[in-house]
Amino acid sequence: MISKKHFKTRDDVEVTFELEAADASEAELVCAALDWEPTPMKRASKNGPFRLRLRLPKGQDIEFRYLVDHAEWRNDADADAETPNGFGTRNSVVSTAA
Repeated sequence: MISKKHFKTRDDVEVTFELEAADASEAELVCAALDWEPTPMKRASKNGPFRLRLRLPKGQDIEFRYLVDHAEWRNDADADAETPNGFGTRNSVVSTAA
């Protein structure tokens, strides 16, 4: 799940990425806005979803994927779009347009 908070007086959008993965011990967000460096996500509770909140620039389409347990790539069914990547799979896309 993805939620967004737009601000009238700021040039960024607060985006919360949430991944349901009860079977996982770790999850990371890997996205273009973070130079494709895996960024750890945290659970709000012991078996709850993994979450990560970021401030991203307004007016962009940003590709991302989740990396679960350093081995399994997952997309977000609630993403704004998907696009092919150079590895024969697809990346999720979050749009920060108003």
